Amino acid sequence: MEADMTCPQCGCEHVYPDGSLWNCPECGFEWNPEDAGTPTDGAVEVRDANGNVLADGDSVTVIKDLKIKGASSVIKGGTKVRGIRLIDAMDGHNIACKISGVGAINLKSEFVKKA
Repeated sequence: MEADMTCPQCGCEHVYPDGSLWNCPECGFEWNPEDAGTPTDGAVEVRDANGNVLADGDSVTVIKDLKIKGASSVIKGGTKVRGIRLIDAMDGHNIACKISGVGAINLKSEFVKKA
């Protein structure tokens, strides 16, 4: 089983076990190989920092100050974002949204909580 194990999200072959879960060092995806069912539409569940499942149109709150690469501005912790859109991005930024004062931006789900 271990010889054939690859990441179901990005296909990386350098996965490693961590207790009952397997981890991918390239995309950060965690999964349990004993789970028989996978989503039928190919979509991966996106979870916030507290483990709540996110969906398109949800409102989230940023949990910590986030620096924006290439800009001098910062998204402050506690900023509420309405109407998120889930995207399939390989760089870990799986939430597309618009933040007033900043504009359109992509966020990582690990830095938000469901509002």
